[in-house]
Amino acid sequence: MKNLILLLSVILSLQACQTNNSETDKEAIISVMRIQEKAWSDNDLEKFMAGYWKSDSLKFYGSSGLTYGWYNTLANYKKGYPTKEHSGTLKFTIDDITNIEKDSYFVMGQYFLSRDVGDANGVFMIIFRKINGEWKIVADMSC
Repeated sequence: MKNLILLLSVILSLQACQTNNSETDKEAIISVMRIQEKAWSDNDLEKFMAGYWKSDSLKFYGSSGLTYGWYNTLANYKKGYPTKEHSGTLKFTIDDITNIEKDSYFVMGQYFLSRDVGDANGVFMIIFRKINGEWKIVADMSC
């Protein structure tokens, strides 16, 4: 009986730790996205891109098709949003954050750009992975 109680205690403790880790992970991911909102709204696209994995393996899928790599993605953003009037003010609404596997989550939500050249809104699904202790977007599908 003591062994059963001990086993149940260990299981409950592990579940509590996993829940706490999951909530901590989600808070950290949301924090990255809040920093991105501010950077975008300041038309600081390099700082916005700090939330992405700085790798040639980064994938961005949007209305122009598939783009590979951090530098290519930044170049596309700079081309499409050259000034503060074009980037406007960004606001994310996060609809769901789901754990895929250890240190990986997908995030689904909506983006809203309020800007002088006309507002733009859409949806996204991004995949975050913890790389070298930091949460980074490794894949982004926005439309």
